[in-house]
Amino acid sequence: MLKARIITALFLVAGLLGVLFLAPPTVAAIAFGLIAVLAAWEWAGLMKIDAAGRVLYAGVIVISCLAAWDRMAAAFTGLWWLSAVFWLALAPLWLWRRWPLAANDFGGYAVGWILIVPTWAAMVGLHGRSPWLLLAAMALVWVADIAAYFTGRALGRRKLAPAISPGKTWEGAAGAVVAVLIYGAIVAVVGGRVPAATMLLPAGIALILLTAVSIIGDLFESLMKRQAGVKDSSQLLPGHGGVLDRIDSLTATLPLVALAMLWTGS
Repeated sequence: MLKARIITALFLVAGLLGVLFLAPPTVAAIAFGLIAVLAAWEWAGLMKIDAAGRVLYAGVIVISCLAAWDRMAAAFTGLWWLSAVFWLALAPLWLWRRWPLAANDFGGYAVGWILIVPTWAAMVGLHGRSPWLLLAAMALVWVADIAAYFTGRALGRRKLAPAISPGKTWEGAAGAVVAVLIYGAIVAVVGGRVPAATMLLPAGIALILLTAVSIIGDLFESLMKRQAGVKDSSQLLPGHGGVLDRIDSLTATLPLVALAMLWTGS
């Protein structure tokens, strides 16, 4: 299992870097669309739909992405705002109440659409600004995830959401916040974009918010899998589960980063 996990990770990293820095924007958008299609296929599986229905749902996601691409300026902004409202307002309440999604439920498909299409738009939009920007945003989530895991293993005592993901702890979440703040400082220094003194507090709050939202994204997919009675969203990635398992936190954070970049003009 460990060997398969390492080999898969190497292929994923090589493929991602190739798409980010070697592929032209149109090819990159298509590659991000493939991620969206696979995520949609997996999400439909969580909704307990048959094979034909999973393909149909993936097709709906493709059509949605193409429609958004055709009206990029207005559509992308609307998608990012929709995602922000979901993750900042609805998802925390959803986790608290642990609302169930019935099999083959229209509401479930709508939620999947909100998770996947704005994420694709954020990947395209951030990559269009700079491949480094998209990589930095994705790395923020990876730093938070890794720090939460190791801090939780070493110091974890108080469960964060035992009914949803028993392995997550408040100590792990605190470790993620500290790691992301350090990461943000390093990126700012290396990139030559150290905020003015008056902006240090807002920048820190933004990083903490993104860390919190990344954890919410992880917990939300864990809740969906628990309700579906599965451990992984699929077995498409040997040793890593499915595509949704790898992008769960990104679906929550990338649209917010894209919206922040648009709002601040950065």
